[in-house]
Amino acid sequence: MTQFVALLRGVNVGGITIKSAELRALFDELGFAEVRTVLASGNVIFASAKRESQASLKRHIEQALRDRFGYDAWIVLVTREELERAADGFPFDADDESRQPWVIFASEAGIVDELTRFADEADPDVDPLAAGDGVVYWNPVKGTTVDTPFAKLLAKPKYKPLTTNRNLRTLRKILG
Repeated sequence: MTQFVALLRGVNVGGITIKSAELRALFDELGFAEVRTVLASGNVIFASAKRESQASLKRHIEQALRDRFGYDAWIVLVTREELERAADGFPFDADDESRQPWVIFASEAGIVDELTRFADEADPDVDPLAAGDGVVYWNPVKGTTVDTPFAKLLAKPKYKPLTTNRNLRTLRKILG
């Protein structure tokens, strides 16, 4: 059995409300084991013995979410090990209370490269950015996460179906 974490984008914000119990029930119905949700922001931990590729599994889950909940569902699907590496690799001071420690996940490797290239132009005091193993780390000042140049880049429509972000503290809770 492989342990996975489905990171749903845009759940319980912008009018898309899915109760944790309903989300767990769907993953149970899909035949996954050890299903649990963490927080109310679209984090589902589950185990699967299915032999399909991770990309195929992702598409299967997205379609099930669309069918059940009637919204344009996008997820980033990672293994527990990938999530652990992402959390453990955070290169900034995660204890700095003046900043927000974000990890940006992408469902396509090229997107991580594209977002990381922005770091060459970014002001490191405004948009501290670093590349990780399949992720981009971002550590902006609290209260600026929608105003910085990187925030505006990340908000572009082309990234909506391909990325999701989680606070490092959320990742630690998921890994609990």
